[in-house]
Amino acid sequence: MVTFSHTDTGTPEAAWSASGVRTLPELPLSAGDLAATTFVVLAAHPDDESLGAGGFLAKLQAAGASIRLLLCSAGEASHPTSPTTTADRLAAVRLAEFEAAVSGLAPAATWRYLEVPDGQLAASRQAIAESLRQAIADEGVEADQVVIVAPYRADGHIDHDTLGSVAAEVAGKDGHGLLEYPIWYWLWAGPEDVTWKEWVRVPLSSAERVAKGRAMRAHVSQTEPLSDQAGDETLLSPAFLEHFSRSWETFAWHPPVAGSNRAADAEEIFDAVHAREEDPWNYATSWYERRKRALTLAALPEEHYGSGLEVGCSIGTLSEELAPRCGQFLAVDASSKALAQAAERLADLEHARTQQMTVPHEWPDGSFDLVVVSEMGYYVAPEELAELLQRVKASMNPGGTLLLCHWRHPILGWQLDGETVHATAREQLDWSNRGIYREKDFLLEVLVSPDGPA
Repeated sequence: MVTFSHTDTGTPEAAWSASGVRTLPELPLSAGDLAATTFVVLAAHPDDESLGAGGFLAKLQAAGASIRLLLCSAGEASHPTSPTTTADRLAAVRLAEFEAAVSGLAPAATWRYLEVPDGQLAASRQAIAESLRQAIADEGVEADQVVIVAPYRADGHIDHDTLGSVAAEVAGKDGHGLLEYPIWYWLWAGPEDVTWKEWVRVPLSSAERVAKGRAMRAHVSQTEPLSDQAGDETLLSPAFLEHFSRSWETFAWHPPVAGSNRAADAEEIFDAVHAREEDPWNYATSWYERRKRALTLAALPEEHYGSGLEVGCSIGTLSEELAPRCGQFLAVDASSKALAQAAERLADLEHARTQQMTVPHEWPDGSFDLVVVSEMGYYVAPEELAELLQRVKASMNPGGTLLLCHWRHPILGWQLDGETVHATAREQLDWSNRGIYREKDFLLEVLVSPDGPA
């Protein structure tokens, strides 16, 4: 899990400037495209919109785009030990700062405050999603004419991650475009974290940079100390703010996807991947992958299972370690090329077998005590994920174990991400949660069906 503090020195802007971030491809939307699109911008706290997308908001204003902002919290927890103010007074100050910043960036925009407590967005996922959908419905436009702009869903701050995940889920399910803006990522990550290499850049004009700088300065409670007393220190240091003084802004871009049926294309897609490389994700050689498998096996609450199913087994590196824990074991995958390697790994285990199938439209017969869905839940469309979970529920024996493990970062070209997969499983199944483990790069979770041990 990412851990950081606003007091950390972090990665200097000079390192990012030398990394190639400035040469990322531009967002493939012209001024005409912007003008014809409705943008719904989400902020977890006042100042997120200015830091992450202030220049873009000014660009949208100049293009004549329709802009609606949803501010989730007032950021009242920014100075919890302040001797000079209270959370209520700070909330009022920060809301006024937000209004001043937005008025300067996009005076034609409308905005709404959702009144979610600072730091508690995770407990309000459903309410936020409903507010987002209502805001989009109020615009009365086609789904593919809407782009949601939200914090990067792996930014490292729980409120940012939650809001980004909600935005991705709504965008994926409803067919909207999505732009994710990083904020704290620039502090804790570094150029060696290659996630940013799949992002896009939005160049800013001189006027847009001036408007953004003015908006950032409007958040006085964050960029200057509240007083000279302990607990009233500046939250956003000059070194940190350098990341937002660039002549461009950076986003993870996910275009609208209408009527996508990714599972139906899975065999072709992943056969092509495995035709280029036998082990495209370095499952067999990477310490990261070997360590993750060890944690996965250790998370299983039972030592032995009567019957086990691995969905999306790929080349079988996890399969050969799961199979000895099961009386009968089945590994399935859409890719025949990947499955051939999995079959070789399981050849000496008479109780283990493989089967090519495209889930969730195809599903094995029988029932299971263990189902493992590792690194594949985001390779289906949202409606297919719901069907997959229903298949799991229908085939799981009482007290059976569902283990989920997924990469936490957005998957370029796919609608879902790991956080959304897990959140959907929790909500749809409503099974007992026997443990959750979250790191910077992956999320591991165990759910147990009813009538099992508490």
